[in-house]
Amino acid sequence: MRGHDEETGEFLSPSRSAQRRAALDVLELGEQLAALSTAQLGRLPIPEELLPHIRDTQRITSHGARKRQQAFLAKQMRKLDDAVLDAIRDAMSKDGEAARRETAALHRAEALRDALLGDDGDAALTDLLAAHPHADRQQLRQLLRNVREERTKNKPPRAFRELFRVLRELMAEAGDATGDDDASLDDDA
Repeated sequence: MRGHDEETGEFLSPSRSAQRRAALDVLELGEQLAALSTAQLGRLPIPEELLPHIRDTQRITSHGARKRQQAFLAKQMRKLDDAVLDAIRDAMSKDGEAARRETAALHRAEALRDALLGDDGDAALTDLLAAHPHADRQQLRQLLRNVREERTKNKPPRAFRELFRVLRELMAEAGDATGDDDASLDDDA
């Protein structure tokens, strides 16, 4: 019999039903990718050879042509390794590991920003500069002054957001050096 191990009687490959379910999962993932904006696609670990097919799927509006293009996109995606597809699913998932890491990194940056703006801000700045010697000391001090000035004058929090962005980039660079993957943070606060 084809697909059976002669000695043990076990199936050597997945059943047709399992193969069909896997193909439908890839088709659904392709539809989800086609529904994303260019900025959202840029945050996902999508291989370069797949991006033109996703853009073509987004561009086509005719129902029948779009279904054919989605099927073609799914066919191209099935050629990829399962690890690549799993990484894309994980990055898209709100409960995935990448989302948890990203949320934790955002919380760390917020806590650091609050510590810098708190009563003991000088000590927090000293600790930050000791942990990140490559950080631009003058820029950080200027941002802290600007944030305090914004707060006293009731201005929009432009420097507050800029400080957060700078802290997030510092933490991402430190994460890259230690092997952590927090560099994928590209959201503006």
